[in-house]
Amino acid sequence: MSMSFERYMFDMVQPMRDELTRLGIQELRTPEEVEEKLPDAKGTTLVVINSVCGCAAGQCRPGVADALNHDITPDHLYTVFAGQDKEATAKAREYFAPYPPSSPSIALLKDGELVHFIERHQIENRSAAEISADLASAFDRFCR
Repeated sequence: MSMSFERYMFDMVQPMRDELTRLGIQELRTPEEVEEKLPDAKGTTLVVINSVCGCAAGQCRPGVADALNHDITPDHLYTVFAGQDKEATAKAREYFAPYPPSSPSIALLKDGELVHFIERHQIENRSAAEISADLASAFDRFCR
């Protein structure tokens, strides 16, 4: 029995998705879902651009997970998956100007406006603990 490429990719990527969704982070899989959630979100919103790369697995997702244990966290938690949900990711990135597309990356918005952004190069060169501390500091600053 042969497995389709789409099924193979789904099976490979699903655990990477689950790593965030089990934290209570909601996936936005379509541009319509992004448009429904991001522009009118009141308060603070964390958006994780997930990815299959090693720095997403080793630093980004663990850093986000740890940061969400902080006593102050954003009101809304979302994720889009670069390379998988391409249209949703492109739509989400429209809210991250002036930053160029970067995956993985982490955005914090307040009342729909970008207030903090962690780009891929700031993920690759730091530990999960450093990313968590960066996010916790941003939560303290913007989520009160």
